Parts: sequence; C-alpha cells; structure tokens
Amino acid sequence: MNAVMVPVFRARSPWARFRGLLGKEPLPAGSGLLIERCRAVHTVGMRRAIDVIFVGSNGQVLELRRGVGAGRLAWCREAAGVLELAAGDAWRLGLWKGCRVLFIDQERRA
Repeated sequence: MNAVMVPVFRARSPWARFRGLLGKEPLPAGSGLLIERCRAVHTVGMRRAIDVIFVGSNGQVLELRRGVGAGRLAWCREAAGVLELAAGDAWRLGLWKGCRVLFIDQERRA
C-alpha cells in the first residue's frame, strides 16, 4: 500500500501544541499541522471547521473526522498523533481510515 504524502508544520512547543490552529492564518492548501504525542484536540475559539486525522505511531490513519466545527472536542484513545487540516483537505489529499500517511516537514515563514 502506498502512503499519502502530506506536507506538515510540526507543533513543537507546549504552547504550539495547545494552541494548534487557533488564531492562525490558514495553512497553505493541502498542508497541515502535526501534533505528536497527542490523542485529543479541541476547536474552542476556532472560526472555521477543520479536518482532524488521528494517526498511529506507524502513520496509519486510525480515525478521520471531517469538518469539525467550532466548540468541539475530538479524541482517539489509540492515537500517537493528530493531523489538523483545513476542512475538506482530507478528502482532497485522498486520506481515509486505514491508509498510511508520510509526513513531509515544511518550514513556517515568519
């Protein structure tokens, strides 16, 4: 099975992990925010819906929640990390439950 390649920015600091995409400009189309060692995310204070993809340690998609709106909580007990994408990007990238994701690191411009 081929892996789906997804360009990602990594949430490295505790603050970046907590904040996620809250208050951020939209990411470039088709790229996401990867939060490692994470099993749950919230969308409290978000102004736009996001796709939330829970992945295992091997990059396999365990759960996929499309169009998670503001004020929601999503979790997956088995997840090793969470990929946050703009709403609709999971479909556009061809992600589905059970597929594997290969994360391609991107550098965020100041």
